[in-house]
Amino acid sequence: MTNSSTDATPATARDPAAHAPGWRWAPVWILAYVVLWPAPGYAEAVLVLGAVAALAKLVASRFRGGTRLLSGQAWALTSVLFFAYWLPELVSSFDAVDVARALKEAAADLRYLPFLWLAASAVADARGRRITFGGLAVIVFAWTIDALAQAALGTSPLFAGIDAVKHAISGHGMCSADEVAGVDRLSGVLGPCNLKLGLVLASLSPFALYAAGRRFGTAGWLVASAAIGVVIVLAGSRASWLTYGLVLLLSGWRLLGWKKLLGVFAFGGVLLLVLSVTSPQVAERVQRTAQALTGDEAGVDTALSGRARIWGAATCMARTHPFNGVGARGFREAFPACDPNPGEVAAWGEGPAFHAHQILLEVLSETGGFGLLLWLAGAALAWRAWRFADDASRRRARPAMLALAVTVFPFNTHLAFYSTFWGGLTLLLAALYAGSLLARDAEQPRPAS
Repeated sequence: MTNSSTDATPATARDPAAHAPGWRWAPVWILAYVVLWPAPGYAEAVLVLGAVAALAKLVASRFRGGTRLLSGQAWALTSVLFFAYWLPELVSSFDAVDVARALKEAAADLRYLPFLWLAASAVADARGRRITFGGLAVIVFAWTIDALAQAALGTSPLFAGIDAVKHAISGHGMCSADEVAGVDRLSGVLGPCNLKLGLVLASLSPFALYAAGRRFGTAGWLVASAAIGVVIVLAGSRASWLTYGLVLLLSGWRLLGWKKLLGVFAFGGVLLLVLSVTSPQVAERVQRTAQALTGDEAGVDTALSGRARIWGAATCMARTHPFNGVGARGFREAFPACDPNPGEVAAWGEGPAFHAHQILLEVLSETGGFGLLLWLAGAALAWRAWRFADDASRRRARPAMLALAVTVFPFNTHLAFYSTFWGGLTLLLAALYAGSLLARDAEQPRPAS
């Protein structure tokens, strides 16, 4: 029989999280940050305010009671993953092409550290994971439904609403006429001047697919994967096609088994064929991808949309700046000196390339061998944490782990990891992974019965 004095124990004594009530808003803050991605300025403001609030809370408590927010291992892993990202940026700035800008960027990116602590604390207990992971799944489904509406109606209802609010506030819309002209893909809630919908949905899709599978079983997973897949194909980024294929592969085999999963990919191939017939934009991308099968250099470069030229320049930068690169976000300034085809009009149009479009080459060219070593060390520690975690911990963290893994998958093309948007997304996923894998509630003893 349970002791009556135990029953009378206040909730704050039984639940260490209750000693830090100010952090219980962390899941809502993280979801607000993601919801505001269509308005990057507001999303950045939420990130900064969250970082300041987290840091102020820790300073006010003199950093006491930290394990009531995160386990000791989660504090360590979250901080290590941040420094694996940030220290290469700092070291690369000392002799960067634009030293002043590089130092300013490195100083500004310190804001990510307390924000990552906040994000990790958001998923450090069962309540936080339920709100955060469930909320991310809802966001993915909402953006998917909105994009399907755009495919049917020609306009994204969510973006139209955001654009109307922007007009009412400032007198102009989210995008200029020049940015809207010539858009040849589904843009969804992010709008025609921020064509990242496919990549964002592909990276966040594990949260939606795991939620659908858990709640509705195999049928729910299949319907959700088909709906998200259609949007990702119509959004046009072939890098997101590969990312999403990895998500289906790594999440589907556990639920369906290999034979049924092969059927899913066969259905996906048929669906891609149908969409290539009904959509000229999809057909053009499929034809461009097929150019890689010609085996010649020109065909491969066409399939890669001119990225072979960019990768040649990135290799040149890594060779001429082997230790710490040309500086984070210094690729565009260094590109003319390393352009393998100077004077020729590039596949992307006029002007230099802005980044390497590939994670390993970005790290090598912008932060050098020192940066690559730290990135690999961070990846090794993240993998080590997974390897030595128990089954329950892996189950908790699997959606975040998969989202992070496919986002940094090295055999793909990528957005710039040292940019505000994609860097923020990647670090957020890293924090959600660390916080959920090394959750503090895993350390709590079971209540007496």
